[in-house]
Amino acid sequence: MSPAVGRSLELYYIDGRPDGMVTAELFNWTGHVLLFPRTQLSEALARTEASYAGVYLLLGDQNGEPFAYIGEGEDIGARIRQHDVRKEWWTSAVLVTASANKLNKAHVRYLEARLIAHAKAIGHTPLDNLTAPVLPILSEADIAKMEAFLENLLIVLPAVRVDMFIQRARSARPSSPAAPIRRHADPQTGGAGGTGFVLESRKHGLRASAVLTDGEFVVKAGSMGRLEWTGLNHHTYASLYAELRRSGVLTEQGAHCVFTQDYAFRSPSAAAAVVNGRASNGQLDWRTAEGGLTYKDWEARQIAEPAGATA
Repeated sequence: MSPAVGRSLELYYIDGRPDGMVTAELFNWTGHVLLFPRTQLSEALARTEASYAGVYLLLGDQNGEPFAYIGEGEDIGARIRQHDVRKEWWTSAVLVTASANKLNKAHVRYLEARLIAHAKAIGHTPLDNLTAPVLPILSEADIAKMEAFLENLLIVLPAVRVDMFIQRARSARPSSPAAPIRRHADPQTGGAGGTGFVLESRKHGLRASAVLTDGEFVVKAGSMGRLEWTGLNHHTYASLYAELRRSGVLTEQGAHCVFTQDYAFRSPSAAAAVVNGRASNGQLDWRTAEGGLTYKDWEARQIAEPAGATA
């Protein structure tokens, strides 16, 4: 397996403000991404690329939850103007085009259909799209080009704060009782399979297993979590808990919830909060599967020891 190759991404803040219009481009990619707040709609639609063929995302929230619409058009600026009248919930938009207006109607219909299918499969953000469009018929060469275009686009979008296409579920295994983490010869050095951690709450009858591998803290399928979020509703992780319930990553099973898939969290505290149903200090709640070190102490040991040293 070849090592991952880095990419060079250029962000340009058009008006010099981080919360204003921004363009994003990858080196050696013909695609062009423009993100803008709705308050700058007229300025955005006056730009040349707004009259190109492309796909677009309308982003906002409805009833306190993230909400989005994915569309396409041969003149996406004209389509945005129509949605600006009919859709009141969106607060920002993303225009995706190609240099010299190289995308045609079939290309953008293909990209729209693939993005909608991808967003629905992940379940991060509900869509205002009532139907899932059918993929248009393209030549084998055009399909390959659009798949390559899509691969690059999914790298660029998170850089402009659009994370609805990030797949953090790592498997689709059926749920089962939380199994012990595979034991490693030396769990303190984080072997090839990663370092195993467990979180247990005797008070609430919870047990969850996780592994830190390739820089991701992955809670394993079959791990248990609280049936409800019991912490502050405005907490950041409350929305994450709700998202995982909504997308089916967490499903009700008896008096608890169970992870139906392996799921990669951004931090041990995010994982602990979802398991415990409240804000939690993952640095202390997670312990190594062998030795019982807190994540905090395990991390300190990793920093103190030279790379490749044994405990």
